[in-house]
Amino acid sequence: MYLTKEEELILAGEYGYALQKAMEILVALGEIYGADRLIPIKSAQVAGVSYKNIGDAGIEFLRDFVNSGAKVSVYTTLNPAGIGDEFFMEKQREILELYKAMGIEITSTCTPYYGANLPKFGDHIAWSESSAVIFANSIIGARTNREGGPSSLAAAIVGKTPNYGLHLEENRKATVIVEVNAKLKDFADYSFLGYYLGKALKNDIPYFKNLKPEKTDYLKELGASMAATGSIALYHVEGETPEYRHAIADKLEKIEVDERELEEVREKFNAEWGEIDAIVIGCPHASIQEVKEVAEILKMRGKPLKVPLLITASRAVKALSDVLGYTDVIERYNGKIIADSCLIVSPVEKWYRGIATNSGKASFYFSSAGLKVRLENTEKLLLEAP
Repeated sequence: MYLTKEEELILAGEYGYALQKAMEILVALGEIYGADRLIPIKSAQVAGVSYKNIGDAGIEFLRDFVNSGAKVSVYTTLNPAGIGDEFFMEKQREILELYKAMGIEITSTCTPYYGANLPKFGDHIAWSESSAVIFANSIIGARTNREGGPSSLAAAIVGKTPNYGLHLEENRKATVIVEVNAKLKDFADYSFLGYYLGKALKNDIPYFKNLKPEKTDYLKELGASMAATGSIALYHVEGETPEYRHAIADKLEKIEVDERELEEVREKFNAEWGEIDAIVIGCPHASIQEVKEVAEILKMRGKPLKVPLLITASRAVKALSDVLGYTDVIERYNGKIIADSCLIVSPVEKWYRGIATNSGKASFYFSSAGLKVRLENTEKLLLEAP
């Protein structure tokens, strides 16, 4: 991989230990994937934030960077943090302080595009959260691979990333056509579709026909579910996403998705209400439109929920919800908006037997943790819940 003179000096340690270690990570990654060079990035988004995920070894890794004077050179935000008992939260606060010491904005969200970390079409970025990566690539048309926590942090420090994978135009073409014959009406239907296709396609780049989403939130959930159950980091939707016109270069295999495939997923996650201890909405983090919808449905319901409703969102969306009065409505009906955190990176298996959600991504992770899961659209969840 070609390195400029300055990059060679960084790798040799002439600019200090922190930059050298970050450059070592990027060069190793670039050599593994055959990158020709490093390219500048506009922003980074770093995973490896929850203590549940990185543990004490991760804290030592971060402390090593901080003690060596590491500072990020591009705007950088974090993935959601976890929540837990007093010991867990002490460790979690330490992790956030270490990231803050490196100059990272410690707003912790899987939807950084709802706040200040919003790339433009064509921007090269280094993001690591799977649902944010697929949103940035597909809906915005930015360019990022699905980075790991260490590589996204290294890219943030150096301000560059290896030029391979989805940074290259030729690798952004569709590899399979998906003809959707099922009628998709709501958030959960897009969850079912994404969950099924992530399992079926793994790391393909699908090109969707016959999809007419009413809301961007539906596409957000489609991508998040595909990224969770497979390794999909980019998709195209005919007439909807910014790169669809040039996404097909060759004759491609076509698969069809009918109601039967969606019903298979629905049947997989149909736990009884008696098994459910909580309702979780906001995976990926809820938009202000989703929060507003929840508040309106709860007013239609007219009585408090008997099981707690937990909505996860970025601090920016939570603050806007507070101002607009949605938070007060939600709390009136036994709901709570939790900012900058996420239940799937928290030890929820210690607290609950079962969770109801509208998210295919959340369903995948909650069931993997051994919980019973009910997957339904938002309105049905809130109106039919005890």
